[in-house]
Amino acid sequence: MLGRRDFSRAVAGAALLPTMARAQNAATWPAHPPRWIVGYPPGGPSDAFARLIAAFISPSLGQTMLVENRPGGGAVLASETVARSAPDGYTLLHADNGNLVYNPALYSRLPYDPDKDLTGVGFIGRFPLFLVVRQDSPVNTLADYIAASKQRVPTYGSPAVASPHHLAMEMLKRRAGFDATHVPYRGGPAAMQDLLSGTVDSVLIDCATGIPFLRDGKAKGLVVLSERRSAQAPTVPTSGELGISNAIAFGWQAMSAPTGTPAAVIDRLNTGLNAAMAAPEMQARIAGLGVEHSPWSPAELNAFVARESAEWRPLIRDLGIRLDS
Repeated sequence: MLGRRDFSRAVAGAALLPTMARAQNAATWPAHPPRWIVGYPPGGPSDAFARLIAAFISPSLGQTMLVENRPGGGAVLASETVARSAPDGYTLLHADNGNLVYNPALYSRLPYDPDKDLTGVGFIGRFPLFLVVRQDSPVNTLADYIAASKQRVPTYGSPAVASPHHLAMEMLKRRAGFDATHVPYRGGPAAMQDLLSGTVDSVLIDCATGIPFLRDGKAKGLVVLSERRSAQAPTVPTSGELGISNAIAFGWQAMSAPTGTPAAVIDRLNTGLNAAMAAPEMQARIAGLGVEHSPWSPAELNAFVARESAEWRPLIRDLGIRLDS
């Protein structure tokens, strides 16, 4: 029969078992291929970057990192899948502004809590956002655009409702004092094609999609919502240069894991991700698209997400933008 002291030791030992098991698993991780869940369809920028990075990381892991697409509702399905997975490093989330920052303000109820259920692994990069018009447009500057909007409200396209592009334009409208009507698309390329055809007057687009159009002279940029000009579009002024210093917005991508994932696993993934982003081939690719990478630690990424949440969630609620009723 167990005495009180023996019983207490047995209970304490049992409580340590899950922690010991995670430590042992971390030491042998990965024993099989980890999955990186992307909340968007194949072929888009999120999917493309995930697959490119996974190919770089896989050799360092000794396992092939599998990219799995689970599109649906602002990446809610993908986020829930990862948030409810075992925190063992085998199920990871392709994270962005939407599923980590915006969704709690866009939905009255979510099946996951990004602040509690997910933690940062590493940062992929941020994507400067440009307001662009056709090359033959009589509008040449943001001042022209605002002045013309007083006579006729222009239309602007974005890749999706509640995308960083949509929310950034609504923020710019408020802070610069003009109106424009949103026309959502299924992806940035579709919005840009309609811009060229004359279906919409302007597009708020990210660098990865928009830079080729600017470089080829098919569109012209009125403003970049960044602290500094893009090296790939150096003639486009920043919002600060135009007197709208508080109009800063980016799309961004990262990797997240379920909260409780062993620190050793997260650190290994962080090292692999930063090494992948630093590879010469990757640097050439992202530099040509104007993407800006920072080799943040997991703690630095979590702090960044907290700052983004503090800024954007109140603004989204104030703007009254919702994805459910």
